Amino acid sequence: MILLGSTGSIGVNALAIAERFALKVEVLSAGRNIELLNRQIERFKPAIVVIQDPSDRPLVAHSRVLMGQEGIIEAIRAAQSDLVVNAIVGFAGLRATLESLTCKKRVALANKESLVVAGAFLDTSDIVPIDSEHFGLWYLHDITRPIERMVITASGGAFRDWPLERLQHATLEDALRHPNWSMGRKITIDSATMANKLFEMLEARWLFGESSFDAIIETRSLIHALIDYRDGSTTAHLARADMQLPIAFALLGSVQERIVERVDLLECGGLEFRPIDPVRYPLWSLKEDLLRHPQRGVIVNAANEAAIERFIASEIGFMQISGLILEAYDHFHAAPTSIDALFGFDEQVRRWVKER
Repeated sequence: MILLGSTGSIGVNALAIAERFALKVEVLSAGRNIELLNRQIERFKPAIVVIQDPSDRPLVAHSRVLMGQEGIIEAIRAAQSDLVVNAIVGFAGLRATLESLTCKKRVALANKESLVVAGAFLDTSDIVPIDSEHFGLWYLHDITRPIERMVITASGGAFRDWPLERLQHATLEDALRHPNWSMGRKITIDSATMANKLFEMLEARWLFGESSFDAIIETRSLIHALIDYRDGSTTAHLARADMQLPIAFALLGSVQERIVERVDLLECGGLEFRPIDPVRYPLWSLKEDLLRHPQRGVIVNAANEAAIERFIASEIGFMQISGLILEAYDHFHAAPTSIDALFGFDEQVRRWVKER
């Protein structure tokens, strides 16, 4: 396989599955964690390595090292592997998805932004999501029974239990204290604003078609997806929050052995469900309009990434992230009609948010 984002959480778990099932890793691509990358190079012996910053080149223990976005594209074209695991964070991962599909490679996709911004232009038949929620929907999906609604779950993020009046004073350190697990900085902030769940709703829309979608908070993160059937019954997918399960199915196609320990319902004792309240999570007010106009996902994503940059730089407060996204959504009414137009439109939205 070609593994893009090898030193992140998804990449590390993908390599654990590769090692367990003796899968060959032809390409490793990483950011700035060169120490971990070198350990991965020693263990998996890839033919090609790609790094983000040319200044790190002398530190990389490999003879064929490519650089940046251009290096990723070159590696995808040069590699014989027909599977690309795209775990690049943010809009930066879109070009890799596009190139992989152009090269007729199957994409195990953890870069949800690819579908959020460009779902209208992508052939999803060659995309397998690495995402516990969409894996859960796929696992439950039964085309022989009419489906009424597909539901994914949210943890609620760092501020799900905070008094509303405190949110105006939330700091970056506060936003990164996820109640259930440790993740990357951006996705943890996205969890706190509920942007992450908006994106997953759009992913589900592109992956499963024009069904009815919703999300609820399940505070234990044991239920990942539910499907309501027209006959009045509901099925739920329960599994421990371990990304190796969806990764194993994405890489192998089918799994015949235990990947994670089973959920013990007697041990967990109980589950708590909550609605996603737009007062606490203002972005949730966009849900219905976004699902009706999914091509506008590029506005939300670009505004979100630009606003998070400003929040991390201490230029704006936490609640202003959602405020700027909502303003951008109201300001930009059109949506790009081609991939080429999409990149310019993304830059236009980012510039607008940065100047507010």
